[in-house]
Amino acid sequence: MPFIVDLTSGTVEREHRAGASGHYGGSILGLRLLTERTPAGLDPYDPRALVFVAAGTLGGTRAPGLAKGVFLAKSPLTGVAGEAHALGPFAAGMRGAGVQALAVTGRAERLSYLLIEDGEISCHEAGELRGLGTAAATDVLRERHGQGAHVAAIGPAGENLVRYASVVTDYAYAAGRYGVGAVFGAKNLKAIVCVGDAPAEVADPAAVAAIDRYYRDVLPANPLAALQAGEPGFAGWAGEPPAPGYASVRNFTLPGGLRTPHVRDYDGRAVALRGACPGCPNDCLKVYASPSAAERRSGGLGQEAFLSLGWNLGIDDLDTVLDANALCNDLGLDQVSLGGTLAFAMECAERGLLPGGPAFGDPAALPGLIRDVARRAAELGDLLAEGAARAAARLGPETAPYAMTVKGAELPCFDPRIQPGIGLGYAIAPNGPRYDALEHDLDFDPVAGLAYSFPEAARIGAAPAPAGELDAERGRRSARLLRLWSGLDALNLCVFASSPTRPLTIDHLTALVTAVLGRDFTLEDLLAAGQRRLDEMRAYAEREGMGGRDELPARMHDEPVAEGPYKGAVVDREAFTRARDAFYDELRWR
Repeated sequence: MPFIVDLTSGTVEREHRAGASGHYGGSILGLRLLTERTPAGLDPYDPRALVFVAAGTLGGTRAPGLAKGVFLAKSPLTGVAGEAHALGPFAAGMRGAGVQALAVTGRAERLSYLLIEDGEISCHEAGELRGLGTAAATDVLRERHGQGAHVAAIGPAGENLVRYASVVTDYAYAAGRYGVGAVFGAKNLKAIVCVGDAPAEVADPAAVAAIDRYYRDVLPANPLAALQAGEPGFAGWAGEPPAPGYASVRNFTLPGGLRTPHVRDYDGRAVALRGACPGCPNDCLKVYASPSAAERRSGGLGQEAFLSLGWNLGIDDLDTVLDANALCNDLGLDQVSLGGTLAFAMECAERGLLPGGPAFGDPAALPGLIRDVARRAAELGDLLAEGAARAAARLGPETAPYAMTVKGAELPCFDPRIQPGIGLGYAIAPNGPRYDALEHDLDFDPVAGLAYSFPEAARIGAAPAPAGELDAERGRRSARLLRLWSGLDALNLCVFASSPTRPLTIDHLTALVTAVLGRDFTLEDLLAAGQRRLDEMRAYAEREGMGGRDELPARMHDEPVAEGPYKGAVVDREAFTRARDAFYDELRWR
């Protein structure tokens, strides 16, 4: 039963909607509200646009893998449904305040924030917060409503309608992709504040506790979970550089050659290491910044930050990347889209297509560039605040080949030329490219993959296959993985704790949902929820006239990896078309 808040009229209503079994209070519910309550073709910045925030019926429960909350709106970057997930304690805070799901429409006359307390929602003016970063805004709101308050806030980027502005929860945990923060800004909504500590009740506490014990017992033996739990953690790149072609270097133009900092380089840079997600021992998201950073608390380090703000920009200095990541969170900028947009501008400048533009490999210039984008400062900052695709449209068609985007959103930096299943996910996922939309091809390579995960993957029909192989079966396999992880997203279950590569197996996931909700939940139910979410996202994209854009940038087809173990890897166009058709068939989209 979501709350519907109209910022224009100041009204709050509670919509009574049958059965969480069909939507679980998360993304599927948000998509239905988005479809039912907004007309086709509506500008994302129109006051009638809707933004949905939810813990749902599972998110925020103190158990492994259940910390996630969802933020969803029509994306100002892509024009389709933009769904971003925040880890950390905010979903638990939302549940503690007495609300599982919230939809916001209208536009406040003045900059405002919403307060959720004891199941009641009220709107308050926030003029004094204008221009503040997310950390300073959170400080003010916690001083006002208690240090235990949980806050989801936008920074200057959201206020200035940067099309890839993020919402940042509790200082460091971003809902980063697709510009939901800009939709907050268009509504004059600076923040949502949650006050209360009511527990998220579960139907079978003993069963939940048993799954928690299992998770903690097996965590050290699971290589990915152990990596996440250790220091520097899943997001902190350490050791030898990845093989050439694995990740983007200089806008996917170079095969490799940049240094990877070693784990010892993180000494003294940890701000917080434990307890990010209530009830989960993994602690994937750690908080890092250099000791000299102006704002360290916002340094929640997601896995993509080092790729997008480091190697993709020709930068391999640890402090530069950690500080840039913290600055992005404080200003409210998605690191992936920012990195992709800056890399586009750098390549254009290098090719003489953007005189005076930024240069690859210039760490000293990066903080100023980030601030200029967030504030739309001067002509360049305003241009890059639009994202790479729109910037290319302004600069001219000769720059379009250097915008590494799908559906208008910048690509994550895991290279699809060596992992074509990831490329299929980038191209076909109806909300735009995400690196965590489906499991990586390399994990299921018969030689180099994670063999312990093969039986789990086989349960959904995803048998091992060589990572670079691109055929119809790759299309079917990738669609099945996409559907599984879509089911996790639909229920706000964390992919970084879950099957097929992490400790929560399919049986543990279904048992966990059963224990929390008190009704039987099966693998078939999970896959059905995943299919339903994908279908509703695709239907929304088609309604908005944005269907049929399931293509990768031409570079992925035309420029092979130049050296290293993946030399010659490229996404063959004909093979991609056949695999994409099989992907559609598996999801019943043809």
